[in-house]
Amino acid sequence: MKIPSDPIIAVLCGGTSSERTVSLGSGAASALALSASFPTRLFTVDADALPADLDPARHVVFSTLHGTFGEDGGMQRLLDAAGVAYAGCDAAASALIMDKTATKAAAAARGINVAKGLTFSASEKPSVEAVIAALGDQVVVKPNDQGSSVGLTVATDRTVLAQALDGITEGNWLIEERLVGRELSVGVLNGKALGVVEIRPKSGVYDFASKYTKGATQYLAPAPLPEALTAAAQKAAEIAYAACGCRDYSRVDFMLCEQNVNNPLYLLEINTLPGMKETSLLPMSARCAGLDFTALVRELVSPAVQRFRR
Repeated sequence: MKIPSDPIIAVLCGGTSSERTVSLGSGAASALALSASFPTRLFTVDADALPADLDPARHVVFSTLHGTFGEDGGMQRLLDAAGVAYAGCDAAASALIMDKTATKAAAAARGINVAKGLTFSASEKPSVEAVIAALGDQVVVKPNDQGSSVGLTVATDRTVLAQALDGITEGNWLIEERLVGRELSVGVLNGKALGVVEIRPKSGVYDFASKYTKGATQYLAPAPLPEALTAAAQKAAEIAYAACGCRDYSRVDFMLCEQNVNNPLYLLEINTLPGMKETSLLPMSARCAGLDFTALVRELVSPAVQRFRR
């Protein structure tokens, strides 16, 4: 069969994770923007499976499936098995990065600062005393393998920590020492950092509500930082991206930590399929580098189009 030089971009959205609603918004916005550059079709995914009429001879996938299955390597493994070209990180990198502890270990091996933490399953929860002895009484409790700050709790004392632990009934979890400072986000496109965005949640915590409630968070793009610190954040993002085997694009988040004046950048997480509405963090980062939303999505999918043509 002759492969066409101009594929149809299959935008995947929805999915079965707790981030389905966010994904639906990302997919709709991305499909509209991609249609300015490519023939485009939006697929709503309702099961942990490939869409029935996805065709490796005609389609290149641009996935906006956030969270479990979409972002953890599950969908990527199915696409690989079916011979479908797709944008973004491959299955191995996706699986590694969905595991926050594994991501931190890979980045720390390349010299990136990470918070001290404890990883555990719901069936083997540590005691409050053990957590405080290891990390202090100011900690962050969150799932080890979820996105969009789902399930995040900032425990500022023993009582809140005990309540957070009592509420854990399933899954794998991470407790980290709380880092205090300014939260930064850096988009990385083909290994090169874009602009640095500062995130200022009005509540003081960038949790699910702060992310998705209109007006709850202020975003500064570019972040008001000294030139040297901006360059340091961009370099750290590129190192973390490479350390975890990222491909095409990702978004890397840091805390500019007040507790370490000499080396203040600490990795928070990497997002392989970040939010993709015009107001999302990766598009903000791209605008700092001169890429509007339409140009950005074209650049994000272009490496996959080239792989399709080869």
